[in-house]
Amino acid sequence: MRIPEETFHRNGREITLRNACPEDAQMLLDYLKTVTGETRFLMMEPDEVSLTLEQEEAFIKGHNDSATSLLLLAFVDGEYAGNCSFESKAGSRRCAHRAGLGIALFQKYTGQGLGRILLEKLIGEAQKAGYRQLELTVVGGNHRARHLYESLGFRECGRIPDANRYDDGAYADDILMVRKGLADDRGK
Repeated sequence: MRIPEETFHRNGREITLRNACPEDAQMLLDYLKTVTGETRFLMMEPDEVSLTLEQEEAFIKGHNDSATSLLLLAFVDGEYAGNCSFESKAGSRRCAHRAGLGIALFQKYTGQGLGRILLEKLIGEAQKAGYRQLELTVVGGNHRARHLYESLGFRECGRIPDANRYDDGAYADDILMVRKGLADDRGK
């Protein structure tokens, strides 16, 4: 799904939101290797990032060409800060009303309201696409992210105990969250 680029100012900084393009593929791979090492709250370790440049380019193209998914990049004062996305959970008509959501920012951009800006934009675009329900997973202990999600209408709907096992032997739950009621029943 493609949306128009949007630039605005917040707290004296210029924020630009735009679709990814194939030329962003290497930047996104480098970003993924960095952010997975900055926090325990993402789904893998940096050495597990094994996507090729061609796979990342195909991922970008797939999102841009799709009517049911969106990959949105954020730049702060021209510097890449992170991204968010949604993808259909549909494998059948019964699930066509659901989309999964993901977001990650470089740590230096967390706690500044950028996550809220990205998620509000993403929720609006999901609603325009006709989704009725957004779903996400937050790792147990990620209190700031969970608070943000709850402030945007997400509610816990379940847990997977000890879903994440870290190299040091520690564990963390996966907390499943859902936001319902995005579009009316005429949509998906």
